[in-house]
Amino acid sequence: MTPRRGSGREPEHRGVRERHIPVLLSEVLATLRPADGETYIDATFGAGGYTRAILEAANCRLIALDRDPDAIAGGQALVEEFAPRLTLVHEPFGNMQAVCAALRLESVDGIVLDLGVSSMQLDEAERGFSFQSDGPLDMRMSREGPSAADVLNTYEEEELADIIYELGDERRSRAIARAIIARRNESPFTRTRELADLVSKVFRGRKEDGRHPATRTFQALRIHVNDELGELERALSAAEQLLKPGGRLVVVTFHSLEDRIAKRFLKTRSGKETHASRHLPQDSSPATPPSFRIVNSRPLTPSKGEVDVNPRARSARLRAGERTAAPPWPAPPRG
Repeated sequence: MTPRRGSGREPEHRGVRERHIPVLLSEVLATLRPADGETYIDATFGAGGYTRAILEAANCRLIALDRDPDAIAGGQALVEEFAPRLTLVHEPFGNMQAVCAALRLESVDGIVLDLGVSSMQLDEAERGFSFQSDGPLDMRMSREGPSAADVLNTYEEEELADIIYELGDERRSRAIARAIIARRNESPFTRTRELADLVSKVFRGRKEDGRHPATRTFQALRIHVNDELGELERALSAAEQLLKPGGRLVVVTFHSLEDRIAKRFLKTRSGKETHASRHLPQDSSPATPPSFRIVNSRPLTPSKGEVDVNPRARSARLRAGERTAAPPWPAPPRG
């Protein structure tokens, strides 16, 4: 596991990166509070918006991670600009503890997680994340492992229906899964337009709540292909292990499944949520002391002005916790 350095920014990324707008940037900086001499992790580098802002805000060191090789290639100019303070590593954020161990870092002062799919991934048709333009049905952030097409062409009907329902909150998941099986029996799925058109037919071309009918199905497949929820749980556990007392964890989510995991993690670790009955006396001295203090009791959301400039910010939610001096809680077993 080594930092990736060397080559300059690849030309095809330049235009996309210049259009990228970091979401809730001022709120992230105000919550993280970068300071001189400290060390931070930007666990989702993307186009480097948060990374640049943190490094410009303080004379600090920053470790940036991304599992997308395109993001790593496109970030080399930033590595050179901020050398030696910036280290860019090609790894998923769930592996941040191993990354720090390889860099001989025992602890850090702050961690930022900006979740979901990036603007660059959505805007590049060849990545297959969007139904807005036709491209290969891929959706892999890392470009490794089974693609969305592999899932559609090999999973059983019940498995597909469960994925679409549980990860997309799609009420018509059963009908969509049946249609997928019928369609693939004629010819396998290879293109995003094929899936988008099929889902539209299930809805008879109608849009729901102003959204394209395929929105939830594409979201569900993307989350499944990239194990996004499992990756988030691993990252939160790693952050708890890595943060110094007083260090801050900042999480920006873009849909309810992510937000629910981040909210439950911070509430549980701060002692604000237990599974005890509300009808029984509460123990005022819990066996496990809180490992976090919640920074903002309500999630921060974008202003109308930000949403007007960047419509993709509309669903963003920022939650944050500050690490206490208590030991980290035992990590849950991996399922």
